[in-house]
Amino acid sequence: MRFSQLEVGAVISGGRRAVTEAEIIEFATRYDPQWYHIDAERARGSRWKGLIASGWHTCSIAMDLLVRNVLADSESIGSPGVERLRWPAPLRPDDEVELRIEVLGSRLTRSGTLGVIRWRWLLVTQRGSTVLDCIGTSLFEIGG
Repeated sequence: MRFSQLEVGAVISGGRRAVTEAEIIEFATRYDPQWYHIDAERARGSRWKGLIASGWHTCSIAMDLLVRNVLADSESIGSPGVERLRWPAPLRPDDEVELRIEVLGSRLTRSGTLGVIRWRWLLVTQRGSTVLDCIGTSLFEIGG
């Protein structure tokens, strides 16, 4: 989507995909090797009652869906950061997640060369559990 298409109040589907146990373990082994992300047997006996994905993996899945389904062919040039990042429920093996995006704000910089989008990303499972709630800002190059 182009910057001009991202209107305040718009709700956008960012696509969906399934998450496997192997993917959870592979990501966590490399980037967040805490036992409840990589040891399914030990995790079964824990308060989590099974393996859960790293929050950083959950963020990466949302970013992948956003890039492939919303930002592809856009003028997106990055982000100055996020103001809120929460993981209200754990992401589990065999969950199917959908990215839902709400545009909260849209403006041009004073120079008129950058578009600024403030938006909320929700990653929701097939059971309706929110596994990611993030509010962030993205920059878009205008013209040029």
